[in-house]
Amino acid sequence: MKKNMGSADRIIRLLIAGVIAVLFYANVISGTLGIVLLVLAGVFVLTSFVSFCPLYAPFGISTCKVKE
Repeated sequence: MKKNMGSADRIIRLLIAGVIAVLFYANVISGTLGIVLLVLAGVFVLTSFVSFCPLYAPFGISTCKVKE
């Protein structure tokens, strides 16, 4: 897998995942919506650690800086 996520994209995803986790464990969001958002947060964390977003690949999107 070729990396297609830059550092800003990774940081934003980790922050969003953290906010979702805090809201879930503080019982602000719950039920089915809470579980779906927790799964989404897990995907955000996973894609941030591997620096690859599968949804970017088919569209040719890359937020990595180009090395010359």
